[in-house]
Amino acid sequence: MFTLPTMLTFARIGLIPVFIVVFFLPYEWSHVATALIFGLASITDWVDGYLARKWDQTSAFGAFLDPVADKLMVAVILVLLVQANPTPLLAIPAAVIICREIAVSALREWMAEIGERTQVSVSTMGKYKTTFQMIALFMLLYSQDILGLPTKVLGLIMLYIAAALTLWSMIVYMRAAWPILLANNETKG
Repeated sequence: MFTLPTMLTFARIGLIPVFIVVFFLPYEWSHVATALIFGLASITDWVDGYLARKWDQTSAFGAFLDPVADKLMVAVILVLLVQANPTPLLAIPAAVIICREIAVSALREWMAEIGERTQVSVSTMGKYKTTFQMIALFMLLYSQDILGLPTKVLGLIMLYIAAALTLWSMIVYMRAAWPILLANNETKG
């Protein structure tokens, strides 16, 4: 249970309070530091999965904890960003992403309860969504131009792409679950 990949996942969760504290520090460099900490945490997401597969240390607990860590990180960063820049332009994709995560998590829980969990398992689309989210959030946190490129603007564009992928993946999950949802409703009605 306490393998290196699992410990990396726990470390990712443990970095969440660090994001919050560093984000609110009254220094010009706090957002850059938050971005770097978030970037490190995002890299551990890839590393823990890679090591778990390479060392054959995958587990049910790790499979549960890894997406939870990702969702917690993303939700906290989105809330921090919207709090710092309370505009509809940022709040809309943030709300879409957070609401989708709640809806799909509830759907997966319900599907698992009725023995149909494999119908809504993680897809390749979800991996693209996560990649766009992590890069977008890093850029929005960093918020300083890199080589003349406006990271805030690019981060916001990527966040909208992530939100679109988020909605698309939710539609894919709902379509997979829909026949089961209807059949279950008909047997009770």
